[in-house]
Amino acid sequence: MKYDPIKKTFGNIVARNVFMRRLFYRILDLMFLRSWHVRNMVKSLYPAPKSLRIFDAGMGFGQYTYFMTKWFKGSDILGVDVKDEQVEDCNFFFENRGFKNVKFEVADLTKINYNNEFDFILNVDVMEHIVEDELVLKNFANALKKGGKLLINTPSDLGGSDAHDEDEESFIEEHARNGYSKEDITAKIERAGLTVTHFKYAYGKYGTISWRFGIKYPILIAGVSKILILILPFYYFFTLWFVLLLMWLDTKTDNETGTGVVVVAEK
Repeated sequence: MKYDPIKKTFGNIVARNVFMRRLFYRILDLMFLRSWHVRNMVKSLYPAPKSLRIFDAGMGFGQYTYFMTKWFKGSDILGVDVKDEQVEDCNFFFENRGFKNVKFEVADLTKINYNNEFDFILNVDVMEHIVEDELVLKNFANALKKGGKLLINTPSDLGGSDAHDEDEESFIEEHARNGYSKEDITAKIERAGLTVTHFKYAYGKYGTISWRFGIKYPILIAGVSKILILILPFYYFFTLWFVLLLMWLDTKTDNETGTGVVVVAEK
């Protein structure tokens, strides 16, 4: 069973329901460890309120854009995605929530052509989907203002996407690669003209276990039959405390390795 069809099913449920979408964002922030790491890193980079020009590069459901509207109050935020329905749904939600300085557009990151426009670029779980990753990184470098920052979250090559060698099929569809090594992503970012300032492994020993019990196994259950989705509340009743504890431990641990990476670069 694959991850993307289940993700799409839940996304369709909340597509045009403002209340349900807000609840959906809260669940994503709670249950996905990458959100814990990304939000912690954003707050570490910008501990005091700032008004910035922000680019959410591959915003998906828009949950990180929503977080940034609250953390960077008054900022102008542009989110882009290659999927029309994602863009339409995000525009609908944010317009109905009254966010005047946020907009979403359909765009291919290999073809964007911004120059010195953004103070901060966020790119979460996107680079693993793109074959021409170095072209995208150069586009990000061009898009950043001097002193601007790029934050990338992506799987590592140490079991990212739940694949443990090059020939193993990813649990998550549409990946151009299973993940990056520290050396690979650092070299590609620096060839694009940026300087890596932070590197962190996520999903270490605690995070990997939390992902299996919190995300992978429930998705496998739901994949057998949609009827089985009804048993998930009972599943989480017994496992959620354990999953959240492991996620918290992962964010507090300086992981020597991990199946995810969080990288920050500066122009």
